[in-house]
Amino acid sequence: MDNSYAAPGRSPTLGRVHWDRLFEDLEGQLASEWEAERAALDAESERLRISRLDLRSRLRVLCAGGASATIDLAGPGRFRARLQSLGADWVAVLGAPDDGAAAGRAVRLLPLHAIHGIAVDHGALLGSLDDTGDEPPSLRERMTLGFVLRDLARRRVAVRLTTVDGDDLHGTIDRAGADHLDIALHDPGDARRADAVHGFRIIPFAAVASVQASVAQLP
Repeated sequence: MDNSYAAPGRSPTLGRVHWDRLFEDLEGQLASEWEAERAALDAESERLRISRLDLRSRLRVLCAGGASATIDLAGPGRFRARLQSLGADWVAVLGAPDDGAAAGRAVRLLPLHAIHGIAVDHGALLGSLDDTGDEPPSLRERMTLGFVLRDLARRRVAVRLTTVDGDDLHGTIDRAGADHLDIALHDPGDARRADAVHGFRIIPFAAVASVQASVAQLP
């Protein structure tokens, strides 16, 4: 057989190894490009998801975990508390800045419009980015501030109400309308008796910074 056309000294096995290595390099490059493209798509998808998150979505996660937070509130200012429950337009926190021994037994309802900032640790902050959009809102999350205030009025619960202008009022909510409440003012610890009341105020919901009551008095 005449093999004179074959290149002298050329090994077919070496040529095959050369091509195998070339293809392996190309496969590695292609896999890296696909991985980079997938990472870019994932990052863009995550940015798009986060752009759709609202404050209530993040508060839902923080409340579910009972996160400790420093809250900047219009009127009363900054204080430490534990996030407790979320409503339609309010969040409930446990504890208050200057209640002494009663701090752990006092709950504050904070309208979302009065919250200027919430400081939490980095782990809780990142955890609050978790997507909970597929979870249906609980019955409590559908309760508006007006709904809760009307229940406090019905129960004749004594409250401490602070306004976004810094007024600190003690009394009992007599009634709550669509966008405002009437409060009978009396000293802390007193029941709402005619002889104990020393004034009345009409407060728009938009002016309310917090409504505080004892945990034992709440439903």
